[in-house]
Amino acid sequence: MNIKQFTEKEAIELANTKWWVGKTPKELCDIQMYQDRLCMDFKDFHKAIEEALGRSVWTHEFADHEGLIAEYEGRRTPENNPLESASRILKLLGREDLVENIIVVEGNNNDRRK
Repeated sequence: MNIKQFTEKEAIELANTKWWVGKTPKELCDIQMYQDRLCMDFKDFHKAIEEALGRSVWTHEFADHEGLIAEYEGRRTPENNPLESASRILKLLGREDLVENIIVVEGNNNDRRK
């Protein structure tokens, strides 16, 4: 796909307009998924991609931008759990030596007991 990439200045200027407010998750993903630079708030993009894919997207999955695009376009299925996706991404990055050191903690800070 040959899409014009925003320069850093263009991405910042566009983000400052809050262009994504009121758009559907698909509308957001159709633009942001294909940009190398973030041109909207990350938390809003994260929420949109989860809604568009119909699943939780772990933050480490954003390290495999092409993999998320392939899933969004229906050319790839997601892994079954965060450990599988983290292992795949570490291998892509040439760091398979770290795979045995992965620890997965599920839940959020509100779920943890003091």
